[in-house]
Amino acid sequence: MRVVFGPGALGSLRAETERLGLQRVLVLCTPGQRALADRAAALLAERAVGVFAEARMHVPVTTVAAAARAARAAEADGCAAVGGGSTVGLAKALALRHGLAVVAVPTTYAGSEMTPIWGLTENARKQTGRDRAVLPRTVLYDPELTRALPVPVSVTSGLNAMAHAVEALYAPDGSPVVAAMAEQGVRDLAVALPAIADRPDDLDARAAALQGAWLCGACLGATTMGLHHKLCHVLGGLLDLPHAETHAVMLPYVAAFDLPAAPEARAALARALGADDPAAALACLAERLGAPRTLRGLGVRHEDLGRVADEVLAAPYANPRPVGRAELDELLERAWSGT
Repeated sequence: MRVVFGPGALGSLRAETERLGLQRVLVLCTPGQRALADRAAALLAERAVGVFAEARMHVPVTTVAAAARAARAAEADGCAAVGGGSTVGLAKALALRHGLAVVAVPTTYAGSEMTPIWGLTENARKQTGRDRAVLPRTVLYDPELTRALPVPVSVTSGLNAMAHAVEALYAPDGSPVVAAMAEQGVRDLAVALPAIADRPDDLDARAAALQGAWLCGACLGATTMGLHHKLCHVLGGLLDLPHAETHAVMLPYVAAFDLPAAPEARAALARALGADDPAAALACLAERLGAPRTLRGLGVRHEDLGRVADEVLAAPYANPRPVGRAELDELLERAWSGT
């Protein structure tokens, strides 16, 4: 796909839709991003056919149906996804089910815009899959749009991106190129996130974090997800937990479980984080940044853990270390209690 990166990249939105031959573009966003979506629509001028501002976390199928109705009513031939993973996820669903071309304007560090992975939630279950049809045709990375991203959201979004790279490093279908991208992505975010926490308006730090998210997202798009993502998808779909916060909580615990079985991944993360124990370094980074640290803190009830384990074990997935019921119960217990 085509990537435009740099401060002011949003200004090329109209030119990019023209390059793609799009005539009628529906702008997508969450309710909280309406002002930015209106700005994008104004840049598109007569090519904008409306704003659908109801994107939701975990991409419920009911939201997709409502967006599809709006797209059909407007005779849209494409959409501009302005926002984070929820909005990009909605655009992907429209591309998958209705063939709409997507231009993505990410405002968080989720990295979804770099992957062919789609997700839909129905009846408390999140289904995911891969299809190159959902890839955006163009991605506009504008660090200026992330300056207004609150520090807590920046932190959890960035840790979410790091999780993509961590799993890519021990994926069964990894490669030296992906490993190099993953290591650099983690390094970029490990440096940028503390700077953002201290100086939220630092454009250089915002650009470095966005570059890290780009690299980490591309790694996820090129490899198979493992235990970490499986857990987060189940927790999100089954319990409706916030996506980025769930990734932030689970990352150190799953890393501590898996990295002993993945020495090359462990070594790469040690270099990227400048620490002998990468899992402990991830936990310390999360604490330094004020990220949530436990499932209990996200509102998970102890009695829900068994249901989560059942769902995770119901379908096979790639992972460097075998996961049985006893191991999974212990991991979830640790993540719930903060042990």
